[in-house]
Amino acid sequence: MDFLKYSIMNKRIIEITDRIIERSKHTRAEYLSQMKTLANNKVSRSALSCGNLAHAMAACSDGEKEGLKGEIKANIGLITSYNDMLSAHKPYEHYPALIKTYATKHNAIAQVAGAVPAMCDGVTQGEAGMDLSLFSRDVIALSTAIGLSHNMFDAALCLGICDKIVPGELIGALKFGYLPIVFVPGGPMKTGISNEDKALVRQEYASGMIDRKALLDSESKAYHSAGTCTFYGTANSNQMLMEIMGLQLPGSSFVNPDTPLRDALTDYAVKVAAEGTKLGENYKPLYDIVSEKTMVNAIIGLLATGGSTNHTLHLIAMAKSAGIQINWDDFSQLSAEIPSLVKMYPNGSADVNYFQACGGMSFLIRELLKNGLLHEDVNTILGKGLQSYTKEPFLKEGELIWREGPTSSGDEKVLTTLEKAFSATGGLKMLKGNLGNSVIKISAVAKKNWIVEAPAVIFEDQNEVLEAFNRKELNKDFIAVVRYQGPKAKGMPELHRLTPILSILQNNGHKVALVTDGRMSGASGKVPAAIHLSPEAIDGGILSKIKDGDLLRLDAENGELICFNEAEINARETGVIPDINQVGCGRELFSNIRALVEPSENGASFLF
Repeated sequence: MDFLKYSIMNKRIIEITDRIIERSKHTRAEYLSQMKTLANNKVSRSALSCGNLAHAMAACSDGEKEGLKGEIKANIGLITSYNDMLSAHKPYEHYPALIKTYATKHNAIAQVAGAVPAMCDGVTQGEAGMDLSLFSRDVIALSTAIGLSHNMFDAALCLGICDKIVPGELIGALKFGYLPIVFVPGGPMKTGISNEDKALVRQEYASGMIDRKALLDSESKAYHSAGTCTFYGTANSNQMLMEIMGLQLPGSSFVNPDTPLRDALTDYAVKVAAEGTKLGENYKPLYDIVSEKTMVNAIIGLLATGGSTNHTLHLIAMAKSAGIQINWDDFSQLSAEIPSLVKMYPNGSADVNYFQACGGMSFLIRELLKNGLLHEDVNTILGKGLQSYTKEPFLKEGELIWREGPTSSGDEKVLTTLEKAFSATGGLKMLKGNLGNSVIKISAVAKKNWIVEAPAVIFEDQNEVLEAFNRKELNKDFIAVVRYQGPKAKGMPELHRLTPILSILQNNGHKVALVTDGRMSGASGKVPAAIHLSPEAIDGGILSKIKDGDLLRLDAENGELICFNEAEINARETGVIPDINQVGCGRELFSNIRALVEPSENGASFLF
């Protein structure tokens, strides 16, 4: 397929890309200069002394030692997020042994360079550990950097899939951008009960209609085996992003674990990494792949699929690590140009397995490319251009092949064309006003609920909302303001315990919304939620001064978030900062980090 190139692209996308290039000119040039200085034409370990090298290969086999002594074979470092407590990471248990075997086949060597923490927002939801979740991204970045810092590696494979793991690994890997680096997914678990049934049971539990045993039985049928959760949250948004950015193999995002195709894709990823080193003629360093255009493509993929709001934080931090400056205005302005082409839960009823069966990433990328809504002229781990990402992997007599993906969707209620788009604009939007800047995920919110004007009810912990609901105090129109949840105050926990009860109130006919400096992530539901509010309450501003009854307006139609009677509210004394308990579950170790972290709209990172 011969796509017309840059000249037919959407003009507004070109303008936004050019603006990002200009904004990033100095920081990007500094990054590229650093990467090119660090690159050389020898294997990395050639700079090590004999004692250094002897330490690094002491536990290797005799054959591996012979290979590591020379300068002919590439050594591939593995950064792994394996643990067997979380379903998404369990498939990585046997990857090191498999990859070592594949590396030998491709005249290379592989060593586990290091492991990164891999925590799950689903397990820590509403618990003290959730306060560490966002910070884990930057810890993962640091862990990745430490793992690769031994100067033993000519390429790296990043084994990561879930919420903070992939962004953290990429942030860290970009500091070794002179190496070829390939991301290797583990794949989603097979489909359990439907997402609609799961959501219904959760609402029944919140309403008191069923007991905890019935709820746990339902949840266990949804989350039932190794692999990523099948709804379209942050984990699966990560996989979409790595594919549309050209950092993992075409069609590899949503292939189930423990299948012959999954193993064949992992084998091929090793081949790509081995052949992309400085030892060959096909050098593909990471710095040459992650560019301003790549980051714009990532945002476009997020918008077209209605992906996780967490990436309004992560993409900013990931881009910064490559010297690229993007912001929420870029997201919002691109959203005005990018149609909504995908409906996966929570934006629809389908899961990622069904999306894959409908045509998946190959259909989506083709549809965006042919309509001038993606930069095709980018580099990927397979070479120049995104055209290879319109193909799907298959096994033919045991051999991995790619063939063109479907040209029509298997179900247009889940994956559609530009002409039949679910919405003319993308799934995310920026809200601005005297309360500050925030983002909202509108892909799952019915148009009739895009505007809510109602009195504020103030809370300083999500449990307070649950208690008020149980006391029958919330049977009315209101906007719940849950503040002091931001990165400096608490580490920006997700507030998904609020989704079922707010959904119940909305279904009962009340106009309700949420405003918070905390997070809601990829599982944001059907209730309008202005999240990531910046400045956060602990930094002052109107958010810290508003009281119960103050009239607020959340307007996703026009991108506004305002509080009426601004002058009166500004004249008030700043509210008393609540006692924010950050002791226990290791949270006290992060007290200095909370003081350093940047605002949400700058990526909420303590690294930059």
